Amino acid sequence: MLRYSITLFCLILLTVILQQFVPAFIALYNARVFLLLAVFLCIAVTVPLPVMFLYALICGFLWDTQCAISTSNLDASVYVDSIQNIRFGSSILLFGLAGALMNGFQPIFRQGKWYLSALLTGISTFLYCLAEYSLLDFLRGSFTINRGVMLQISYTSLFSLLVAPLVFALLFFIARISHYQIVVTQKRSFRRFT
Repeated sequence: MLRYSITLFCLILLTVILQQFVPAFIALYNARVFLLLAVFLCIAVTVPLPVMFLYALICGFLWDTQCAISTSNLDASVYVDSIQNIRFGSSILLFGLAGALMNGFQPIFRQGKWYLSALLTGISTFLYCLAEYSLLDFLRGSFTINRGVMLQISYTSLFSLLVAPLVFALLFFIARISHYQIVVTQKRSFRRFT
């Protein structure tokens, strides 16, 4: 378990770096592959709940470090309008909630039905993005979820759904070389006819 966990931590760090190079698809309402969330959600279904919460803390902290801008330290002459942002640390809570949803379906995943978890990755990404956008709207004092926003969230969720099988294949490979069992294989007993 320790080798698997350390390898997953390194995978998360690599994903944070790769996320910087993933472009937005302008033709698809600026949707992008939310690679960090997709990798985290796939990891969440393969580890125990306390380990998942540790990864939620790490991923949320790294995501907020990349994305949160504090307007208190910026030059007031350049940044005249103070844009309300989600507080630093809010992503940790959102990652934890999305991970808890994924981890709840771990018994199905452990039966070898990873494709259902891949579908759930897309649904969890949709809920995460919708919750994050709703929190931003609430802080800004408006509620402007329109067709463009919903399409952006939908395309982002679809990209996560498409990336999830590749991430699961990578996780199965990592588990195999780490000697960690993420799927319980049931041996079938055959009746002998004599």
